[in-house]
Amino acid sequence: DRVRPPPPARAAGGGRRPQTGVAHIELRPMTLAQKAAHFEERIRLRHDRYGLVADSHLKEPGNLASNQLVPSDNDGLWTAMYAAGECFRYAVTKSPEALARARKSIEAVLFLEQVTGRPGFPARSYIRKGDYRGADGEWHWTPAGAIEWKGDTSSDEIVGHFFLFGIAWDLLPDQALRKRIAATAGRIMDHILDNGYYLIDLDGKPTLWGRWTPEYFATPAGKGDGPLNALELLAFLKTAAHITGNPRYAAEYRKVAFEMKYAELATRLLELREELNYSDEELAMLPFYLLFRYERDPKLVALYRTALDQWWRNIQREKNPLWTFIYLQGRPDAKVDIEGALHTLYRIPMDLIGWSVKNSHRKDVRMASTPDRQGRPEAETLLPPDERPIMKWNGNPFRVDGGNGGRGEDDGAFFLLPYWMARYHKLWLGE
Repeated sequence: DRVRPPPPARAAGGGRRPQTGVAHIELRPMTLAQKAAHFEERIRLRHDRYGLVADSHLKEPGNLASNQLVPSDNDGLWTAMYAAGECFRYAVTKSPEALARARKSIEAVLFLEQVTGRPGFPARSYIRKGDYRGADGEWHWTPAGAIEWKGDTSSDEIVGHFFLFGIAWDLLPDQALRKRIAATAGRIMDHILDNGYYLIDLDGKPTLWGRWTPEYFATPAGKGDGPLNALELLAFLKTAAHITGNPRYAAEYRKVAFEMKYAELATRLLELREELNYSDEELAMLPFYLLFRYERDPKLVALYRTALDQWWRNIQREKNPLWTFIYLQGRPDAKVDIEGALHTLYRIPMDLIGWSVKNSHRKDVRMASTPDRQGRPEAETLLPPDERPIMKWNGNPFRVDGGNGGRGEDDGAFFLLPYWMARYHKLWLGE
């Protein structure tokens, strides 16, 4: 209830004391479906850049009216994850809006491969002439000078593209779009195979992270990447074979899995991993989803489950809904904390502005004795998402201090993908 404040009291000397007020805090019941609709609206209003789900910078901290859309290194990955969520949404609801939004973002992802003029090599992002961009990264103009695209494309983008391609191919009714998805998936796969499992940039050299070769795994820099990158390449090949029906990819998949022992290498994470990287968890779990969706060979399924369990040893403490739901696709009979994953979805805040947050001083937060891989303090205590800094699923959920002073807003697609994936797989029904 609202309360009328008392009249201001007079201070000694005739002046007025500062006037006080009344705060009104209201808890509004809301279903996850209503929350998803709110997050969809946020993307439409402030995060849609030519169909890409874009980063938002706030010129004035906390003021959403000062929103400026900017390109990022991972526009392809974030857009692919959003579009996959829309595909799941369409499969559940048959909503024309979901289908239209899925199509728009899929078109944007497909354009990333077209804009480079190099078949099978997608850009990280692109801008049109006159758009704002930062000074970071490798940028290239198209011959006509109307578009500038970002190169040095990462494995992150390829993971996102194939994750989307498989889901969209399976769930959408648009045959013309499915045909284009298959053609693009084939060109990317051909590029990687024709270049000896490398992603080759315009300079004729491999990109920094586009490396899936035994030679790379044998280097000091690549040794720790072996289990993850082996898993990625297996998922690319399996998905490309499923989508295109091209026997080249099916044969290469069997060769990589058995002759080159990539399936076995994927099970050596705990032996070879050199640091805990939460971004790598994202790059592993999306390929796991594809492999468990398509693989039927009992021997390979067993190896992939062994690999999955090694990633799960750290992931299970995060109560991450997306990783929990994917884990259940590989281990459908496992006892997992579904309630914890659901609680995480409920506690994702409605306000996704990157306000500065500090929790490390709290007596109820147990801090770790060592910092994370980036030298920042982290906790052993898992705080709910509305008490810690705003982050996507590739962030460290045990980092309890952070934020950017309200100078940006997250798009919230990280909520939409696990929500609609769970609805699609009937992990819960409705609300």
